Formats: sequence, structure tokens, C-alpha cells
Amino acid sequence: MVDMTDSAPAVELAGLTKTFGPVTAVDGLDLRITPGEVVAFLGPNGAGKTTTVDMLLGLARPDAGTVRLFGGTPADAVRLGRVAAVMQTGGLLKDLTVAETVRMTAQFYGHTRPVGEVLDRAGIADLADRQVGKCSGGQQQRLRFALALLPDPDLMVLDEPTTGMDVEGRRDFWRAIRADARSGRTILFATHYLDEADAYADRIVLVRSGRVVADGTTAEIKNLAAGRVVRATLPGADQAALAALPAVRSVEVRGDAVLVSTDDSDAVARYLLTRTAARDLEITSRNLEDAFLALTTDAPTAALTTGA
Repeated sequence: MVDMTDSAPAVELAGLTKTFGPVTAVDGLDLRITPGEVVAFLGPNGAGKTTTVDMLLGLARPDAGTVRLFGGTPADAVRLGRVAAVMQTGGLLKDLTVAETVRMTAQFYGHTRPVGEVLDRAGIADLADRQVGKCSGGQQQRLRFALALLPDPDLMVLDEPTTGMDVEGRRDFWRAIRADARSGRTILFATHYLDEADAYADRIVLVRSGRVVADGTTAEIKNLAAGRVVRATLPGADQAALAALPAVRSVEVRGDAVLVSTDDSDAVARYLLTRTAARDLEITSRNLEDAFLALTTDAPTAALTTGA
């Protein structure tokens, strides 16, 4: 496991750029991750996440910029077993059993954790004798996790790691990831499950069009999506009248319920309670999904960095 006294960042991306013909997939991206952090790397489809991960792992060369892992190159980190990845697809031979797959992969490393230990850690010890092709999608993802654990890496990169897992499987998987992080392992993960990022990440990095548009804790990212939502039961709500109130951003009607997004929730609540027949009123803060949509859809002119 990484020496926590080492001053080198676990990940340092500087001015990272990658183009494919006329398309700029990654556009001068900067990112620094310290050892032991659990970082969610989020963005809409086409934001440049996968291309960034490919360059971080040494699977693709940047057109400009640099990638440093623990002060060295990606090739150095891979060769030394300091970085491992859990990808969405590929890399598994369907005719081998789960245990045979792990034993075969272990032969590529000079030193590995015991096969039984990584199977147990990944929650698939009871599947050791099952053929990979007969495993579910979620079980195959757990197998990829076991393979990534073999070299006892200092940095683990996860690309949609819980795809195909049920709710209980996802919870168990993240429990194991958090336990590893407490021992000093650095985790960088991309996911479409925003609840996973909300629950398990120490820090969230949002990217759009190949650039970082926000970087901070979950609470800090949520705060970047200004305003609150006022929800009330109001049959036949006058949507135009509500939209005309000061500081109202949007009004949505869902059956008998009305949802008002606003920067002045007190004023909206007062109006609903005194000027309408609204009932069951509640005021909620923005959630991570609101922040995600606001920060990755509206094309910010500059990165919003909270200081993380």
C-alpha cells in the first residue's frame, strides 16, 4: 500500500488534451488527487471521461499535457502494480472458472494477494468453481474487481464498476471499496449512479466538453446549484402566475403537485400559503442531480472550483 508520507500526488494531470479529427475529447484538463482520496469523476456522455481514464492508464497517448501517477509515468505505475482498473466490459475468458481466471491473471505479477483473499474481498468466494460465462453481469464485475485487487494497487480506477449489480450487490461492493480506501488506497471512479457519488465519494469532479467545470466535496458541489425547490399540492395551479414571481427559476406541474425552483423560497412559500389553496408544502435544497444538470448542461464559461 502507498506510503502516506510520500509527497507525490496519486494522480496529476496537467493540460491534458486529446483530439479525434475535428473533435476535442479532452481540452486542457487539469486534475490533482492526493493519496487516500475517493474521487467521483462525473459528466454527461461525451464529456471526455473515458478518454481521460484511457490516458491516465496509459492506454492512449495525449496530444498535449502530462500524466503522472505517484510521480512517475502510467507505464511505471502499471509495471510496479501500483495502479489497477475495473472496466465495464472485456478481459474475461468465458470458458474458465472464476478461480482459474484469478490464478491465471496472478501469474502476470511478481507478487499478488492470495487468490482466496481477493475472491473473498470481492464477494465471490462461493463462485470460485463457476464458469465465467455462467456468471451474471454483476458477478463478472465483481470478478474484475478481484483481478484489480491482485497486485494490491495504490490506485484503483473504476469505470462504471457496479453495472449489472443489484442494490444489495452495489452496497456490498462500495462497503469493500471504502474499507480499502481507509487503508490508504486511492480510488477514482466514474459512474452514472449519482447516489453512489453522493454516498461514497470524498470529492466530486464534474467534467463537460473535456474540461473540469466543478471540483469539491459533495456538499460544495450541491451548493453550486443555487436555489431551493418549493413543492406543494395545488390542483389547477396557475403556472404563469408562479413563474412571474421574483427569483423563480422554473415551475413544473405534476398532476396536483407543483414544484417551484427559486432563489427566494420564503417568498414563494408565503405566496402559496396566503394567495392560493396550496397544502402539504415542503421546501428542499438542491440535490446532486440538480447540480449535475446545472453544471454540465448550461455550458459554464469557466471552471467552478470550490478549493478542493
